[in-house]
Formats: sequence, structure tokens, C-alpha cells
Amino acid sequence: MIVRIMGEGQVKLDDAHFIELNKLDDELLDEMESGDEAGFRRTLGALLEAVRRMGTPLPDDALEPSELILPSPDATLDEVREMLSDDGLIPG
Repeated sequence: MIVRIMGEGQVKLDDAHFIELNKLDDELLDEMESGDEAGFRRTLGALLEAVRRMGTPLPDDALEPSELILPSPDATLDEVREMLSDDGLIPG
């Protein structure tokens, strides 16, 4: 799966990594619903770092269709809320 982190670029992720990513996504959703800004910031950073660590970066000039778009590290709670589906940022 191709994942874009807004403002950074794209990475290719194996589907097997989505179990770990979904746990972080669920935690992020809980923190957003409770208004826990510090927890939200920490978990968003952990989620993006996990994507960077587990993924293989695509070249900057690659223009692959992104199947998943994640917010930038400095996105606000309100900006991320606008990106959410019922499943959170990551489907499943």
C-alpha cells in the first residue's frame, strides 16, 4: 500500500504492518474524542514514526496514487478531525 504523509512524501507499506498501525490509530481516535491534546500529539508522532520506520520511501519524483493519506506531524486536532472516517485515519 502507498501511504502519503502530508508535507513529507510517500512510503510503501506492507499490509502486515497495519495491525500495529491500527492500534495507534485507535488510540489517536480515543485521544481526539476526549480532547487529550498532549496524548493526541504524542500518538500522532508515534503513528507517523511507525509509518516511516516500517515503510520504504518512494523517490521524491515518484507520483504513485496514495491509498492512504496521513496528516503532517504539526497538524492540529481540528485538522485531523476533518480527515477522519468512522474507522479513524486508517481503514480497518
